[in-house]
Amino acid sequence: MAENLLEVRHLTKYFKTKRGMLHAVDDISFDLEKGKTLGLVGESGCGKSTTGRTILRLIEPTSGEILFEGRDVKKMSKRQLKEARKDMQLIFQDPYSSLDPRKTVNQIISEPIIANRILTNKDEIHERVAELMSIVGLAPRLFNTYPHELDGGRRQRIGIARALAMNPKFIVCDEPVSALDVSIQAQILNLLDELQEEMGLTYIFITHDLSVVNHFADEIAVMYLGKIVEKAPAEELFDHPLHPYTKALLSAIPIPDLSERKERIIIRGEITSPIEPPDECRFFKRCPHACEACRKTPQLEEAAPGHLVACARYKELEA
Repeated sequence: MAENLLEVRHLTKYFKTKRGMLHAVDDISFDLEKGKTLGLVGESGCGKSTTGRTILRLIEPTSGEILFEGRDVKKMSKRQLKEARKDMQLIFQDPYSSLDPRKTVNQIISEPIIANRILTNKDEIHERVAELMSIVGLAPRLFNTYPHELDGGRRQRIGIARALAMNPKFIVCDEPVSALDVSIQAQILNLLDELQEEMGLTYIFITHDLSVVNHFADEIAVMYLGKIVEKAPAEELFDHPLHPYTKALLSAIPIPDLSERKERIIIRGEITSPIEPPDECRFFKRCPHACEACRKTPQLEEAAPGHLVACARYKELEA
């Protein structure tokens, strides 16, 4: 039986605003097996990046449990959390603003090694940095260059090398290819895939682009306004989407072959406010299939083995 590296239970993150509590992440639960990738997808503002950062406790959760190797991250002391973070790392979305422009490639990658006293000998540190650069495909001649001298793909490789410096088990990839050209995106995705296979890494891959995550993730969870509305193995989700929002997202993926293109599903209507949202389906005001049964918040239920959906009418719509 596969072992879970991460178990998230009823995780919530609310932000206080003048108009009330903003429900950025609202009661989500999932498991993530060792060596697997969970794709977390949804439109901007759905709470996927907040989810990733809350799991790492870069943002303090409002409530819920975050079990990493059976230990509750939420209850860890500062010292325990610092130790645990060696196993939990983050790759940022913007490969420029996430790097200190005043530091060289060597200084950026070696910073976590020095800060956590993984190595103290200067020669050993340089040797480790050179090794990490080689692993992520950075040429040795870039050792003393600055981020502004490099293109986006190389900058993102620096970010990946920095994340690998601590020999982590788990990495949150927060839209790591969204700011890159399509050809560079493929290179970075292939690199992350190779690293996972070689090092046994476990990923949460956050993106708004389903076409990117299709061949990369083992499972995909679709988020809408702080809720997971559907979760399934990647192939199953693409072949048999059940939630109206998932179907709309999939219909928006560009398909080069005109003969295989399907009708685009246009989402209309008013977006529900995430501030003190009503007890109803978050997609209620925009769903063309909404009815009175949708006025109560639907819970995730298993429609097929491993395929969860939160929709009161999915059985009717499937038929």
